[in-house]
Amino acid sequence: MAEPLVKLEDVGLTLPSQAGDVEILKNISLDIGAGEQIAIVGPSGSGKSSLLMLLGGLEPATNGAISVLGQDLRNADEDTLARLRRGRMGVIFQSFQLIPTMTALENVLVPLEITGAPDAKAAATRALEEVELGHRIDHYPAQMSGGEQQRVALARALAPGPVLLLADEPTGNLDGETGAHVTDLIFRLAEQHGTTLVLVTHSEALATRCARQIRLSDGRIAA
Repeated sequence: MAEPLVKLEDVGLTLPSQAGDVEILKNISLDIGAGEQIAIVGPSGSGKSSLLMLLGGLEPATNGAISVLGQDLRNADEDTLARLRRGRMGVIFQSFQLIPTMTALENVLVPLEITGAPDAKAAATRALEEVELGHRIDHYPAQMSGGEQQRVALARALAPGPVLLLADEPTGNLDGETGAHVTDLIFRLAEQHGTTLVLVTHSEALATRCARQIRLSDGRIAA
């Protein structure tokens, strides 16, 4: 039996606040296999985005064990985590996180140039064409709609060919029709590239497109 791509065992996350320590996640145990499409759902404040941050190595767990893409995250330093994310993991944020002074093409080129990908410009151009933005490669984020910016973010995340794609409310800032179009692209391209998809969403319609839903309640996986 193949090892899971992602494995969490009794993971907890506690963060400090002015009122004292706050327990965000409690005793999270979870396996995610290669090629799965997983939705993390639950009410606001249930810990969905925090869980995604742990999976991306963007926040260290307070306790428990996390293995992502074969890397034990418990004692991993920043250089190790950066190498893990570089090329093997793509992340899409609700707020796009594009560099405003760079064109669409230049934004997509960033991770490709960091990884030293051959023919990076051609690969970035193909990635933009896959998200139907071949005609926008020389445009800056401020010249594009929210939906177009999120598609650039998707192209940037997928261009290096990641094994794992993490998406945090990827349609949260988009209207219904635009969000549906971006959703279609995320699922189609993840399947086309054979990429494991883990997304956080408030949308039940989006969640039900995934083969499995992980529902959080008060920092725990609900039974």
